Amino acid sequence: MGHSKQIRILLLNEMEKLEKTLFRLEQGFELQFRLGPTLQGKAVTVYTNYPFPGEAFNREKFRSLEWENPTEREDDSDKYCKLNLQQAGSFQYYFLQGNEKSGGGYIVVDPVLRVGADNHVLPLDCVTLQTFLAKCMGPFDEWESRLRVAKESGYNVIHFTPLQTLGLSRSCYSLANQLELNPDFSRPNKKYTWTDVGQLVEKLKKEWNILCITDVVYNHTATKSQWLQEHPESAYNLVNSPHLKPAWVLDRALWHLSCDVADGKYKERGVAALIENDHQMNCIRKIIWEDIFPKIHLWEFFQVDVDKAVEQFRGLLTQENRKTTKPDPKQHLKIIQDPEYRRLGCTVDMNVALATFIPHDNGPTAINECCSWFQKRIEELNSEKHQLMNYHQEQAVNCLLGNVFYERLAGHGPKLGPVTRKHPLVTRYFTFPFEEMPLSTEESMIHVPNKACFLMAHNGWVMGDDPLRNFAEPGSDVYLRRELICWGDSVKLRYGKKPEDCPYLWAHMKKYTEITATYFQGVRLDNCHSTPLHVAEYMLDAARKLQPNLYVVAELFTGSEDLDNIFVTRLGISSLIREAMSAYDSHEEGRLVYRYGGEPVGSFVQPCLRPLMPAIAHALFMDVTHDNECPIVHRSAYDALPSSTIVSMACCASGSTKGYDELVPHQISVVSEERFYTKWNPTASPSNFGEVNFQSGIIAARCAINKLHQELGAKGFIQVYVDQVDEDIVAVTRHSPSIHQSVVSVSRTAFRNPKTSFYSKEVPQMCIPGKIEEVVLEARTVERNTEPYRKDANSINGMPNITVEIREHIQLNESKIVKQAGITTKGPNEYIQEIEFENLSPGSVIIFRVSLDPHAQAAVGILRNHLTQFSPHFKSGSLAVDNTDPILKIPFASIASKLTLAELNQVLYRCESEEQEDGGGCYNIPNWSSLKYAGLQGLMSILAEIRPKNDLGHPFCDNLRSGDWMIDYVSNRLISRSGTIAEVGKWLQAMFFYLKQIPRYLIPCYFDAILIGAYTTLLDIAWKQMSSFVQNGSTFVKHLSLGSVQMCGVGKSPSLPLLSPSLMDVPCRLNEITREKEQCCVSLAAGLPHFSSGIFRCWGRDTFIALRGLLLITGRYLEARNIILAFAGTLRHGLIPNLLGEGTYARYNCRDAVWWWLQCIQDYCKMVPNGLDILRCPVSRMYPTDDSAPLSAGTLDQPLFEVIQEAMQRHMQGIQFRERNAGPQIDRNMKDEGFNITAGVDEETGFVYGGNRLNCGTWMDKMGESDRARNKGIPATPRDGSAVEIVGLSKSAVRWLLELSQKNIFPYNEVTVKRHGKVVRVSYDEWNRKIQDNFEKLFYVSEDPSDVNEKHSNLVHKRGIYKDSYGASSPWCDYQLRPNFTIAMVVAPELFTTEKAWKALEIAGEKLLGPLGMKTLDPDDMVYCGTYDNALDNDNYSLAKGFNYHQGPEWLWPVGYFLRAKLYFSKLMGPEITSKTIFLVKNVLSRHYVHLERSPWKGLPELTNENGQYCPFSCETQAWSIATILETLYDL
Repeated sequence: MGHSKQIRILLLNEMEKLEKTLFRLEQGFELQFRLGPTLQGKAVTVYTNYPFPGEAFNREKFRSLEWENPTEREDDSDKYCKLNLQQAGSFQYYFLQGNEKSGGGYIVVDPVLRVGADNHVLPLDCVTLQTFLAKCMGPFDEWESRLRVAKESGYNVIHFTPLQTLGLSRSCYSLANQLELNPDFSRPNKKYTWTDVGQLVEKLKKEWNILCITDVVYNHTATKSQWLQEHPESAYNLVNSPHLKPAWVLDRALWHLSCDVADGKYKERGVAALIENDHQMNCIRKIIWEDIFPKIHLWEFFQVDVDKAVEQFRGLLTQENRKTTKPDPKQHLKIIQDPEYRRLGCTVDMNVALATFIPHDNGPTAINECCSWFQKRIEELNSEKHQLMNYHQEQAVNCLLGNVFYERLAGHGPKLGPVTRKHPLVTRYFTFPFEEMPLSTEESMIHVPNKACFLMAHNGWVMGDDPLRNFAEPGSDVYLRRELICWGDSVKLRYGKKPEDCPYLWAHMKKYTEITATYFQGVRLDNCHSTPLHVAEYMLDAARKLQPNLYVVAELFTGSEDLDNIFVTRLGISSLIREAMSAYDSHEEGRLVYRYGGEPVGSFVQPCLRPLMPAIAHALFMDVTHDNECPIVHRSAYDALPSSTIVSMACCASGSTKGYDELVPHQISVVSEERFYTKWNPTASPSNFGEVNFQSGIIAARCAINKLHQELGAKGFIQVYVDQVDEDIVAVTRHSPSIHQSVVSVSRTAFRNPKTSFYSKEVPQMCIPGKIEEVVLEARTVERNTEPYRKDANSINGMPNITVEIREHIQLNESKIVKQAGITTKGPNEYIQEIEFENLSPGSVIIFRVSLDPHAQAAVGILRNHLTQFSPHFKSGSLAVDNTDPILKIPFASIASKLTLAELNQVLYRCESEEQEDGGGCYNIPNWSSLKYAGLQGLMSILAEIRPKNDLGHPFCDNLRSGDWMIDYVSNRLISRSGTIAEVGKWLQAMFFYLKQIPRYLIPCYFDAILIGAYTTLLDIAWKQMSSFVQNGSTFVKHLSLGSVQMCGVGKSPSLPLLSPSLMDVPCRLNEITREKEQCCVSLAAGLPHFSSGIFRCWGRDTFIALRGLLLITGRYLEARNIILAFAGTLRHGLIPNLLGEGTYARYNCRDAVWWWLQCIQDYCKMVPNGLDILRCPVSRMYPTDDSAPLSAGTLDQPLFEVIQEAMQRHMQGIQFRERNAGPQIDRNMKDEGFNITAGVDEETGFVYGGNRLNCGTWMDKMGESDRARNKGIPATPRDGSAVEIVGLSKSAVRWLLELSQKNIFPYNEVTVKRHGKVVRVSYDEWNRKIQDNFEKLFYVSEDPSDVNEKHSNLVHKRGIYKDSYGASSPWCDYQLRPNFTIAMVVAPELFTTEKAWKALEIAGEKLLGPLGMKTLDPDDMVYCGTYDNALDNDNYSLAKGFNYHQGPEWLWPVGYFLRAKLYFSKLMGPEITSKTIFLVKNVLSRHYVHLERSPWKGLPELTNENGQYCPFSCETQAWSIATILETLYDL
C-alpha cells in the first residue's frame, strides 16, 4: 500500500488487437506490460516506439523492452517490462510471440500545459477556452484590446481560427497561403509578421496566464492558392485521378443547366430563376432526366466499344496458328475499366473470350456464330454498366435536389434567392479556370494533360461516410453520385501514401505545421475526421518536435466512439471537442456533464498500482462551437447563463465562442462575417456597440464560473453528481474526495423563451447534504431598459437589453434567490439543508459551497489520519487529534503481527458451516446473497469486484449506506473471540466509531479503505510466517499459499485426536466452559464448503495428498508434524482411516491413505531441518490392537518408527477384516460384501493389492446411490487389484525405508510374517527389487502387439500407456487410461523407462488434460461422461446420482502430478524438450492463476465439468487442488 507512484498494468493477451481502445496516461506514470493467461510461459517480446530517455521520437523506430522478473525464479508469472512516461503524444506498442505478431495498440500520454512567469502547471481539467475568428480581430495593434475581453472574462486558453492569408471566399478555413500571416492584420505603414504574433502569444502566456492555440487545416487549400497553380499534382485533378472524369462531365453539364436557368431559358418548362416551390423542384428533376443525362451518356465511360471488340475477336479467331485454351470455369468475361476513363475505352480479356467462345470448326459460319455470341455477351455487360449508371444518376438527382431545397426553400437554410452565376443551382464540384465554351468543347480538355491537371476536385464532407476512407480516391463514387456537401472555395489535397508520392505538398504542409508549433502551444485539427490519419500523424510528429507538450484538440463527427478512438489514439488528441448545443433538453445536457468527466461522489479510492482501464477521450466541453448555430436562435437568450454554468461544472476542459457571452443573437459566420469584435472598456455604456465590460451580456457571470471551473480542477474536485431537479432545473455537484467539500450549482435552463413560453412559479425544494458555507455565486438573467438590439455595421455587437444581476461570495441569508433554508437531520450525524427558492427564474443560477457538518468533518479527518499508515494518499484532509481510543495510537501492523496463522484463519476466512460450529454464520446481504467467508476475505472478494468499476449501486454498498449492521458484524465477530483476534476487532471497532459519524454516502469508500489497509497488512503478516519459498515467491505463489491459511484452522471442538502429553510444543488453549487447558492443533479441511466442519472435515487421504503442498512447502512444519502424529495414533489394521471422525468414528475403508501418510513422513524428513527427529516422536496409540477400545492420550505411546514398521508388516502379512458396525448405519448404499476390507502384498511382484468389486479403496471412491438406475451399492470405480498409484507410493516407501535402514536411522531392514505356520522374513531390499523388476513388465501396455507379458491383448485399446491397475476383478478396468500413473511417476520415477514414460505422458496430455483439471477417464472410453450432476436421478446406470464422479469430470489435483512428472522426465529428454515443457507448465498454471484471482473463494475447485465448465456440485476450493499446484510451482 505504501508507494504513491502511479503504476498502470496492461495485460497482454494473444491476438488482442486494441487499436480502437483508448488508454490515457499522464507523464510521471509507469506503465507495466504483463503477460495475460494466454501468453504465460511463451517467448513474448514487446516492442514500442516510445523513445529511450533523451532520444527524439521516431514513429517508425521500435525498440524491444527488457523483461524484469522480480522473483528471479523460473515461475515468472510476475514478470513485466515497463515504460516511465515522460513525454506527451501517441505511442504504439505491439508484441511478438516468437516471430509472429500477436497483438498491440496505442497509449496516449497527456501533455503538461504551463503558464505564467513561474511556468506553473495548467491541468487539462482547468482549461477554459474561448474561440476567436482571426479575421474579426482587426489590425494587429488592436488585438490586445480585443483579447482583453477574454482575459477579463476568466478564460485561460484562446483558440484562433487560422491566421493565414484567406482565399477569395473569405472563409476562415480556406487558406490561400499556409505560410503567410494574413496581410489584413497589417497597416499600410506597418507590416506585421509571425514574430510579432509570437511575441504577443508569449506575453499572454507569461503575463495573462493564457495559452494560445490555433487551427491547422491539412485537408484543403483555397482554390486560388498561388502554389497550387505551380503544383497542380497536390490536388485531385483529372490527370492523377482520371476516375473523376465522369463526375466532372456531370458537374459541367449541371453548371450549364444552372446558367440556362439563371438566363430564364427554362421558364416555359416551369423553372424560373427564383425557385419557390415543390412544383419547380419536380420540373428540375424532369429536365435533368430528359435533357441532361441523355445528352452526356455517362455510362459510356464504363463501357466497351462493341464493334471494335468484335473485330478484334474475329481477327484472333481467324489467326493461322491459334492456340485453343481449355475453358476455366472460374474465369468469366468481365469489363476491364479503362484506367484513362475514355468513352467506350474499356476492354475485355481476349484470352478469356477465346477460352469461352470456341467455334466447333474453322469454317466461316462457325466463326460468325461465335462472334455473334461474343457480341451478345459484350452487349449484356454494357447493359449492366448502363443500369449501374442509372442507379448512380438517381442518387445524384436526389442529392442535388436535396441541396437545392436546403439552400433555397428550407426554413433553417440560407435562402439564397434567384439562381445566378454567383449562386448557381448547385455548388460546383470542380474548378474550371478557363473561358466558358460549349460542353462538348470543354469535354475535349479532359484528355489534354496540361489543361486537365487544372480541373481539380473541391473538398467538402459526406454525411454518414466512413471517416477512414478517402472519398476522392478510386473506388469511391461520391463525386459522381453528388453525395458531397461541397465547399466551393477549397480544393481537396492529394497526399498519397507517403511524402515521396507528393514531395512538394508534404514539405509545404510540414513547414506550415512548424510555423504553427513555433508560435503556439497547441493546435485544433480542423476537419479532423476527413484528414488522412497518416498525414496528421506525420504533421503532429513535426509539431511535437518543436512543442513537446503540444495541446491537440479536435472535433470528430464519426458517429462512433470506436472510430473516435482510432483518431484519438493514433494522433494523441488531448481533448475532443464536445458541444452542449447537441443536447435537446436540460436532462440531456446534464447527462453530458456526467458522461464527460469525473467519477461518482463517494467513489472508492483506487490503488496506485492497478490495471490500465480503457478510457473515453478527455473532453473539451463547449457551450457552443464557432461553426455551429447560435443558441439564442435555437433556445433563448435566457439560457446562455444556465447552460454555460452547467457546462462549466463538468470535470473536464470547458469552452465557449466569442460572441456567446455578449449575447450576439445570430451565428457569427466563418465565411461572411467581416465586422470586428468588441474591445474592453470598463466604463463603456451598454448602448456602446464597439466596447464591452462586466455590464455586457453574461460576461460578469462568465468570469465567476470560469474562475470556479479552474479552482475545482486545480483542487481535485474530481467527483461529480448530476441531479435533474425538474424538467428545467439541473443541479451539478463537484466534490473533493480529500477535503470532502462540495460545490453545488443549481441552474434553471431556458431552452424555451420565458417571454413566450410558460414556466411554473413553483420550484421544487432541494435538499443539500452538509453545511452551506457560502453562496459562491447567484446570478439571474434580467432585462434592462435600453435600446433593443440592432445589428451594428462595424462591430459584432450583442443584445444590450439583457444582462445578468450577479452577487458573489455571500451568506445564505443574504441570497435573493433562496427564500429560506431549514436544517434537518437524516441520521445521527448527517445534516441536510432544505432549500426553498423564490426567484429561481428561468435563466438563473445559484452555486453553493458545502462542507460536511463540523462533527463529520473531524471524523473524516481522524479516519484519514489513521489511514495514512496504509497509504500516503490520505495525508491531504487528515486531522491528528490526541483524544482517540488508545488502541488507535498503536499501528495496526504491530497489533496484528502477534496473530498466528491459525488465528489468521479465523480473521480472514471460515465458511458458513465452520462459523456455525462457533454459533455464528456468514453475513447475509438482503436481496442479494451471503458472503462466502465470515472473515475479511468474504468482504474483500466483493469489494475487489465493485471497487474498480465504482459500482456504488451494488447491494453491498446499499447495505453499508442503510445501516451499521455489516460494520458491527465485522468488529463484533472478532471481539467475541479472545487474545490478539479480539485486539484486531477492537482496532476495527475504534476505526468504525469514526466511520459511523460520517455521511452515509461516504461510508462504502472509507469502509473499503479501512478494510483494504487491514487486509493487506494481514496478508503480509501471514506470508512473514511462511517459508522463504513463499516470501520470495511470485504473487501467484503467495496467493496459493493463503490456501494453507484458508484450509488449516482450529474449531470450537478439536478435529484431531489428542497427541501424546509427552510431545513437546503442542499448541494449547483454555477451554471456555471447563476453564481447563486443552490441545488446539490445526486440522486440514478437505474442501470448502462441503468438507469443512464436524466429522466430515478431516479425511486421511485428502489430508496427506495436501500436506506437502499446504504445510511443508509453506514452512508450517510444527502443524505438519502434529497432523502426521495425530493420524499415526489412529493406525488400526495397518491402515490410516479414510474419514477421521476424530479417531473414534474413523472408517478404515481406504487402501491408499496409509501410503500417502508414509509419503508425507518421507517428505517431512527430507524437507524439514532435523526432520528425521519425527521418527522418534511419541505416538499416542488409540488402538494398540485391532479390537481395543479407544485409549485416551498418553495411555500407550510408541515412537513413530514402530508405527511405520507395523503398517509395513501388516501389509506383508495381509489385511482382512470387516468394518465395525457394518450396515446402513455407517453406509446406507454399500452392499454387504463391500464392508469386507482386504489388502496385502503379492509375493511374486511385491505389489500392494486389495479391495473387491463391491468397494472402492482408492481416491476414485464413488459408490452408486440410485435405485432407479440400479447402480445402488455398486462402486463406479472399484480399482481392486493393484492400483498404479498405490504401487508407486509403496515403492517410494520401501525404497526410503531401505535407505534409512542402511544408514542405521531406521531400526528395521525387513518385515517378518507368518506364512503356512512358519516365520518368513522379507527384506526391504528384496521387496524393493521385486516391485522394480515387475512394474514396467506388468504395467506398461507395450506398443508391440506380440509382447509376451500382455495377458489380455484383446482388451488393449491404447498402446504406449501405463495401466491404471493390475489384476482387477474386471480385467478391462486395468487397461483404462486414467491420470493415476503420473502419481507413481512423481513418487517413484525409478520404475519408469524415460522414453516410455514420456510417450505415456504425451498421450495423457493429449487425451486427458483440460483447462484446469485432468479428465478422470479417457474420453474414448465407452463409459466416459464429463459432466457431474449429483442431483440427477434417472434410468441411466452410468450417470444417475453422479455415478460418473470419476468417469470423466476433470479433477484438479492430478494436474499437479501430471505437470511434475512432465518436468521430471523432460529433463532426462534433453534441453529442447525441457524448455517446451516449462512453457506448457506455465501456460497450464496461468489458467489456475486466473481462476484463483477471480474466484470469490480465493481457491481452486475440486473439479470442473468437461472442458473446464463450472460444476455446481464441486467444492469451490479444495485443499489438494491448491496443494498440488503449489508443489508444481515448487518443482519449477
